[in-house]
Amino acid sequence: MTDKKKKFISPYEHTAPKGSEGWKELYPYFLVFQEQLKEQEEDKFFFCDSQHWPNVFKPFDAMTVEFAVKCLSQYNSRHYVIPPANGVDFKIHNGYCYMSPVAVSPELIEGRVPEFMERAGYYFQNWNELLENWHKKVKRVIDDMESIHFEPLPDRVDIQAIKGGVGLDPTFQMINDYNKLISLCYETWQYHFEFLNLGYAAYLDFFGFCKEVFPGIPDLSVAKMVQGIDVDLFRPDDELKKLAKLAISFGLEKCFEKKDVNEALHCIALEENGGQWLQAWEKAKHPWFNYTSGNGFYSSDKYWIEHLDIPYGYLKNYVEKLQRGEVIDRPTEALEAERDRITTEYAESLDDEARAIFEGKLGLARVVFPYVENHNFYIEHWAMGVFWRKTRELSRMLKEQGFWQQESDMYYFRREEILQVLFDYGNSWAVGVPAVGPAVLQEEISRRKKIVDALATAPPQPAFNNPPKVVTEPFTIMLWGITTEAVESWLGGDEKSSHMKGMAASPGLVEGYARIINDASELDQLKQGEILVTRVTAPSWAPVFNKIVATVTDIGGMMSHAAIVCREYGLPAVTGTGSASTQIKTGMKIRVDGGKGTVEILEELVEA
Repeated sequence: MTDKKKKFISPYEHTAPKGSEGWKELYPYFLVFQEQLKEQEEDKFFFCDSQHWPNVFKPFDAMTVEFAVKCLSQYNSRHYVIPPANGVDFKIHNGYCYMSPVAVSPELIEGRVPEFMERAGYYFQNWNELLENWHKKVKRVIDDMESIHFEPLPDRVDIQAIKGGVGLDPTFQMINDYNKLISLCYETWQYHFEFLNLGYAAYLDFFGFCKEVFPGIPDLSVAKMVQGIDVDLFRPDDELKKLAKLAISFGLEKCFEKKDVNEALHCIALEENGGQWLQAWEKAKHPWFNYTSGNGFYSSDKYWIEHLDIPYGYLKNYVEKLQRGEVIDRPTEALEAERDRITTEYAESLDDEARAIFEGKLGLARVVFPYVENHNFYIEHWAMGVFWRKTRELSRMLKEQGFWQQESDMYYFRREEILQVLFDYGNSWAVGVPAVGPAVLQEEISRRKKIVDALATAPPQPAFNNPPKVVTEPFTIMLWGITTEAVESWLGGDEKSSHMKGMAASPGLVEGYARIINDASELDQLKQGEILVTRVTAPSWAPVFNKIVATVTDIGGMMSHAAIVCREYGLPAVTGTGSASTQIKTGMKIRVDGGKGTVEILEELVEA
């Protein structure tokens, strides 16, 4: 650790940006640091989870971290009783999310092993059958959300309800539907972690065994043994590549010269074979365009199926690359060959007994590993895409009733506050008087918007309180890339360095010009051959990987989505550098060594 600074600021001393006074009122009381608990909260080390929640929460959106981390924790502590890991404590501070993993006391770990073996062992032994059932459960949740609709209340209760003796009015259904939608979102996050924690646990078990029997083996070599996987998360991008090839084979290239997706589709419709291509386009949309350019955790995420200009932009790029004779497919065969070569070399160095254990652990890791990425499409993209679409439907309906002025205004209220709005609407309908909300809510929305905007003017602190001397918690290292070196980098604060160290996440050595990307809305700034430098990538950024030559992130471990996706796309990557996105500027020439986990600034700012 540096001598200059050995601990991070306390959240109780970290002030909020000017203009954000009163920000705590926006979030549930148990998600913010409370003065009464200062002593115990300052004993914990919290790090910012900008990997999953990089932006300031609007009040409604905070439910995603509430549901996700609670459900993650329950599978560690209550379902599978994972020996060394309990849940993850979490707080929102100045609008950002901070995590603090809760360790199991060393003397209790051994006693948890039998329970874990029984519970997790059942899932490992019946993985495929249980996973098939998981798909049915998740699809049922998605269908249930799709069946919910929010419409203005009618002037009269339907006569059929009167004659049928129903005895209920439409407000009863409207409120039930809202509660059902929230409940279905919660159910979605329950299923999210049903298999995910076990997937990571199996990989960590294999990882630990390799470290024990192959002293000095690089982390990247272990990761390569499970690469070359074919997962549904890549299907949206694969569908675009198929459409691009089909467009070339049908001679539709000229239509893709158009910038506007609707003009391009109109052009294609007029072409011979255009109808056949459009059928393929429509088929690809369901379900694969339920795919967000973000990560599914924010109401502002844009989903392909509602913003066809996004997939069209990627598709247009693929058509142009094919016209130049370039390859757009993932290097799957090369990845598989490298995977098999490394696996064989290490396996042959073991005796028969150890090799049998090695093959057993590797086999389990390969069986469960696809879920680590697959769940992302079904939960964050598809299910959450439907959830956000239904909430927008509700917000539009309430906007039409005068409760607010913009569709996005609803998200400035917490989920339980929306229930009050619905009762206000229903009460005014029943009593025959104007609702109160239209007269008073807009002022409160404006106040909250100013608070959220003010919070967003200040980047999050990387961490709070005293860090551990050495970061050893395996999930923290593997998922978030929070290593001892990363913590030291954060403590270094404003110290500038032309050399940065991170995770050797995906092999390859390249030099090129950097492009800093702060969020998905800036992806269109990327130019062919640039190096993407960002705080964190989302799995859905994969289509831009055909433009860039390497990726560098501040956050993310060996098993983060960014690392896995980069390996599967054969793209050099260094993750978990701690501060690359602030040390490096757009236009700087840098060298990225994905095999060593190093990033070097070669030239100061050059016009990109």
